[in-house]
Amino acid sequence: MLLDTSSLYFRAYFGVPESVRAPDGTPVNAVRGLLDFIARLVSNRHPDSLVACMDFDWRPQWRVELIPSYKAHRVAEEVPAGPDAEEIPDTLSPQVPVIDEVLDAVGIARVGADGFEADDVIGTLTARAGSPVDIVTGDRDLFQLIDDARGVRVLYPVKGVGTLDVYDGSALRSKYGVDGAGYADLALLRGDPSDGLPGVQGIGEKTAAKLLERYGDLAGILTAAEDPSSAITPAQRKRLAEARPYLAVAPKVVRVASDIDLPEFDAALPVRARHPEALDALAERWGLGGSLERLLNVLADRER
Repeated sequence: MLLDTSSLYFRAYFGVPESVRAPDGTPVNAVRGLLDFIARLVSNRHPDSLVACMDFDWRPQWRVELIPSYKAHRVAEEVPAGPDAEEIPDTLSPQVPVIDEVLDAVGIARVGADGFEADDVIGTLTARAGSPVDIVTGDRDLFQLIDDARGVRVLYPVKGVGTLDVYDGSALRSKYGVDGAGYADLALLRGDPSDGLPGVQGIGEKTAAKLLERYGDLAGILTAAEDPSSAITPAQRKRLAEARPYLAVAPKVVRVASDIDLPEFDAALPVRARHPEALDALAERWGLGGSLERLLNVLADRER
């Protein structure tokens, strides 16, 4: 089981009230929400191993150089609009180091790579896996890794972190009309405002799916666009031609990496805390209470 950790603690942050606080008044809703989510995943899904995949760089420069708009709006959102703008307090970022410390003390593997996003860590670990993989993420980009032949699924939270939709190849084709291998091409054609990907003007999700069904992949679509006898409409042909510079670089940006260097780690789930004294101190300082207890009990149950 591979966790898209930032996606999950972001959802936990918005799914658990900010009134959940440490003894000193610091919000710990993302911390406790994530711990509860991991406990539920282990209890319900029984993974043999689990890795918390981390964003060491959520906006890698090599992706920005290819598409400057990549996640650019998220940077802008962090800057107040003007000298009189009201700055909204950031109560999530201070919780991230706490999450790191707690996962380390419990003994849950955290893995990241400099210059890469958690998606790339997940892509690499999925490519190396010799057994079925469940990817837990609220990011649709990872649908591209779904592979029935290898048993790769995505568990997608649809309500906070409490309800999961399970996407295998059949579910993906039913919703989007493509398989995992085709999802990246669908995404780059359609575009994604949340990631700053412009897509091809006039080609939405349904049109992209129909083009991929007919021509196989992006390369097939572009070849057909240059063939006057193909069924691609004049308007689509024009828009694809205009988008050529974008389409030349978008695949590298949208497709997750599958061969990055990663540190050695132990993905086995512990049955007891790896660093109990450190964990006790963290639990007391941050008031982790029942959330941490539930996770530790679920882990201990695996030994029985």
